[in-house]
Amino acid sequence: MSDPSTEAPRQSASEMNIDAGLERLGYRAFRRGQRRAVETLLAEERLLLVAPTGGGKSLVYQLPAVVLPGTALVISPLISLMADQVEALKERGISATYLAATLEPDELRGRMSAIARGEFDLVYAAPERLAFTGFRSMLKGLDCPLIAIDEAHCISEWGHDFRPEYLEIGKLLEDFPESRVLACTATATPVVRDEILERLGLPAETPQLIYGFARPNLSLRVREVQQKRERERCIDAALEEALGRPGSGRGAAILYCPTRKIAEVQADRIRAHGWKCMAYHAGKTGARREQVHRVFSSGELEIVAATNAFGMGIDRADVRAVIHFSPPGSIEAYYQEAGRAGRDGADALALMIVSPGDMARRRALLEMDMAEHGSAQHIMEHKWGMFLELMRFAEGGSCRHDAVLRYFGDEAETLAGCGRCDVCEALSAGAGDEAALDREEVTLVVRKALSAVARVHGRFGLSAAVALLRGVKDPRLERRGLDRTPTFGALRAYREEWLTRLLRRCVTAGWVDFFGLDRPVVALTEEGISTMRGERPVRLLLPALQTAPIAKAKSGDPPARRGVAPRESAEVLGDCDRALFDALRSHRLKRAAASGVPPYVVASDRTLREIAAQRPRTIDELLLVHGIGPAKARRYGKGLLEVVAESAN
Repeated sequence: MSDPSTEAPRQSASEMNIDAGLERLGYRAFRRGQRRAVETLLAEERLLLVAPTGGGKSLVYQLPAVVLPGTALVISPLISLMADQVEALKERGISATYLAATLEPDELRGRMSAIARGEFDLVYAAPERLAFTGFRSMLKGLDCPLIAIDEAHCISEWGHDFRPEYLEIGKLLEDFPESRVLACTATATPVVRDEILERLGLPAETPQLIYGFARPNLSLRVREVQQKRERERCIDAALEEALGRPGSGRGAAILYCPTRKIAEVQADRIRAHGWKCMAYHAGKTGARREQVHRVFSSGELEIVAATNAFGMGIDRADVRAVIHFSPPGSIEAYYQEAGRAGRDGADALALMIVSPGDMARRRALLEMDMAEHGSAQHIMEHKWGMFLELMRFAEGGSCRHDAVLRYFGDEAETLAGCGRCDVCEALSAGAGDEAALDREEVTLVVRKALSAVARVHGRFGLSAAVALLRGVKDPRLERRGLDRTPTFGALRAYREEWLTRLLRRCVTAGWVDFFGLDRPVVALTEEGISTMRGERPVRLLLPALQTAPIAKAKSGDPPARRGVAPRESAEVLGDCDRALFDALRSHRLKRAAASGVPPYVVASDRTLREIAAQRPRTIDELLLVHGIGPAKARRYGKGLLEVVAESAN
């Protein structure tokens, strides 16, 4: 993976001065990573850019559009964003327009004619336009130096916001083989990034830049509640902390609600407390939604209570709080929405409220969606797994910022503790059950827990590690003689449920992982081994002894055993392993394209990481890797083993 901090590729002599383009767009300097992204796109002509909401992705396509001759095309589903950016570009004297279904027919025809005459430097179009043959024919007559695809994760069925109309973009790119191509998104894990390249028809060696996910100005918090009144008190307290009192002019807040009805009820309730608040959801007319968007963007509105239909393209910098009434569907959705707070760099908070009923409600919604839209079972299970990832994040135990950065693969920006999230603050204050334990005792408890995992490493699941720590009679332990080790009963004072939660927090921290498909077993990662040996400090918030877990499960029942893929390994591979991992990803993408299947069908990221770490030499050894069964080994095993063998030469 490319590192934005390293030296940028050399720009060809034919390229215009990007500093002049930057000035023309009204900026004095680049943000971190932007110059490298622009120069990479100009020089390499292909780029997949992953940067969070507010990370300045739009500049990466606007600047080349300004310095290159012809008409650049930006495909975006965000009509409000297109309208705002077109107006801002016009104010700078840059000719730009957008096409969307919201335009009157005469206006749409007029803009199409002007585009055909080459009157614009930059044209924004909603992906639905690609279904119109007239639009496609008009585009073929353009000198198009750049095609940019915003929200590129929408092309992935495994992303959190799949849009079928995005599947037409690959065919569009075939009509413009000489055009530069930029795919950008705020939320794409490695397997989604590979699917973006595959579906767009871009080569596996397309440069990928990932940066900007660290948002240390955000105070990430999760609060578990039991009753409706408690939830509303949490919301009101967060609003008071972030905004002060109604009319104080300290900024704005967004309250994300799971349903239209809840958005309306909460808007009425908050408005009754004196706040300028409106509801926003897809059930309102287009004119009403536009009104809410306009008054919020202008600063007239203090709070919006909305479903996830609100926020895409919102460019208000002084949002001081984003509150989730209940958990969204995934970490991707959560961090994209939370990232709308604090875009001015000042302090802001992101609060997610959870309750014991959230998991049942989310499962019911997914099954309802599957029944209504005919979604495949494996897609529903994948979405369920994404939600469980968010629930594991919610349970916490280690720095929330670092957990998010590891999830997105932006490990270069991990903070070793942000100092601002609720977990870091609790660690600093010695809150929870740490109040009864000093730092040395906490370290000892964690190292004992990791020692139990080391004893059962690669042999048994989480339940065996818990049984070993509790010192209970278990045939698995007796067969291996583990009941005669010093670890047997090392934490017998703690309940089974508490120890299970402790080990799951060790998974979230990146110290423990699962592998094996049918009977998942636990293993220590490299970080876990170093932590167990005392080579790394232990920064983990112990589970509360009296509080029930957010996500109850049968003792020792790891996520994979319930038919859901556990969190991908957070371990940091060495240079050699990383090179092999990248080579395996390249092979996966080519194999997927040749077979006409999405990359995840060939292998998941976690599977490739385990292959890179274990370096199997035979099919039998490959079958020991997570996610490789007999059918997959027959179909893809030979190619995967060849990549491993080539890396050893």
